[in-house]
Amino acid sequence: MRGLFALMMSLCLYGGAALAQQGGGSTVPLHPDDQGHSLYPHPGLARVEVEPEPHVPPEQVVAGLSRDSVAITASFDGSEILIYGAVKRETPIPEGDPLQVIVTIEAPAEPLTIWRKDRKLGIWINSESVDVGAAPGFYAVATSGPLDEILDPAFDNRYRISLPLALRAFGGEIDVDDVVPYTEALIRLRKADGLYRLDEGSVKVVDQTLFRADISLPANLIEGNYKTRIFLLRGGEVVDMYLAPIEVRKVGLERWLYRLAFDDPLMYGLMSLFVAVAAGWGASEAFRKLRRA
Repeated sequence: MRGLFALMMSLCLYGGAALAQQGGGSTVPLHPDDQGHSLYPHPGLARVEVEPEPHVPPEQVVAGLSRDSVAITASFDGSEILIYGAVKRETPIPEGDPLQVIVTIEAPAEPLTIWRKDRKLGIWINSESVDVGAAPGFYAVATSGPLDEILDPAFDNRYRISLPLALRAFGGEIDVDDVVPYTEALIRLRKADGLYRLDEGSVKVVDQTLFRADISLPANLIEGNYKTRIFLLRGGEVVDMYLAPIEVRKVGLERWLYRLAFDDPLMYGLMSLFVAVAAGWGASEAFRKLRRA
């Protein structure tokens, strides 16, 4: 037995020496530091977690805007933005449901209060109200097909694409039984003013690869950084999304009056009073001369 044990120890020692002399083809690196990584890290060192590679969608948006800024001047009567792009893919066009595109343009959101008027004693007065935490000042949705047919409600809730979901949240306590009539009234009023718009079928898609959307901006825009979103959809699900900013700013006389109203309200009020008096006096003199003539 002692002879057998001595033979086994000799084989182990010889095997260790043989491994130490292995060449570059060995599966066990001789010096782990030379390989760029450590097979057996030091117990006192933290384990380095390898981040998984980001998921690359099979179809991606490659888009552009005809303009990324809008200047509001004294003669500004609206504008139009052309949004165009293509679909980047490494594989053939998938079979099944055709590609759909949704484009949204959203102005900065701000809180507001929606009032309901009731007639009491022959007078219409504000009665109940709902506070909305954030509502965009302008919101346009352009689609390549009917919105309720090309967009799954679950993805609508996730990305807040449709007009009712563009209203972010309700602020404070809700004292009414149903808030839906209030949000519907807000959307109806802002649609009448051209501030909320749903243009179904206005996005043109060519060969499931190229797309184009023309979105008109009204004259009563507010200042701020607008957000453009482009969604690719298949079977009602969002495949990819693209974001682009649009800067809307007042310039020239409009900008000066806007800043004066906030920076020096007293001067702005006195100047407005002077302009009103001058306009009234001028109109009175003009009519007086016409009567004499």
